[in-house]
Amino acid sequence: MNRIASTFAALQAQERKALIPFVTAGFPYPDITPELMHGMVAAGADVIELGVPFSDPSADGPVIQAAGDKALAAGIGLRQVIEMVRVFRQQNSATPVVLMGYANPIERYNQLHPATGDNAFARDAAAAGVDGVLVVDYPPEECEDFAAALRKHGLDLIFLLAPTSTDERMAQVARVASGYVYYVSLKGVTGAGTLDTGAVEAMLPRIRQHVKIPVGVGFGIRDAANAKAVGRVADAVVIGSRIIQLIDPLPREQVVTVAAGFLREIRQALDS
Repeated sequence: MNRIASTFAALQAQERKALIPFVTAGFPYPDITPELMHGMVAAGADVIELGVPFSDPSADGPVIQAAGDKALAAGIGLRQVIEMVRVFRQQNSATPVVLMGYANPIERYNQLHPATGDNAFARDAAAAGVDGVLVVDYPPEECEDFAAALRKHGLDLIFLLAPTSTDERMAQVARVASGYVYYVSLKGVTGAGTLDTGAVEAMLPRIRQHVKIPVGVGFGIRDAANAKAVGRVADAVVIGSRIIQLIDPLPREQVVTVAAGFLREIRQALDS
């Protein structure tokens, strides 16, 4: 059983919900990410999603786009992100880490690091301690080879589902997904709109007819009240844009403290 599966199994046994913060790797300071990851774990994070900066994101709203641009300007790419995970693993061998991003950096990485008979990205990510990958623009019907390459190295392939997802798409995702699926609770990009918890509650039984792994919910969760409402029906709560907004203007010495303080409030709400 890998780290993602064992984490969700332990939480289920405790009747608790997973808290999954998202942060853009290399933001707001290029060298802060491993330290920030440790701070978020100490505050109650169960899984960490690390955003891989990319110049042309399609699902990211303006907040995460701006964070990605800042990280790119500081020279952060996929190779640096993998190294951040390696550094994090020197002190934490338990908390799952998921890389979230787009196909282009992965394909470019494989071009620059050819591996005969293997997928260089999957090999190197697994060796560094990555547990799962969410590639926004890899549709399930076109990435069975990639899913197999990840499985070979013990990595989970995580997919997005949306309010517009059909039963057919859910079934396609269920065939190749592992770890958990990420239900995007809003139409549009990250950080957009207002969360409708009633709509989330209505959608999750449909998803679970097809998907037998845990379901996390994100996009639009901004505070403890949102998180608690979603946690009543989902297996995990994913929070990204709000964390990025909070840490963006801060001096370096305040970033970890502020992010951890916010997540501690969310953790308390989920556990209450």
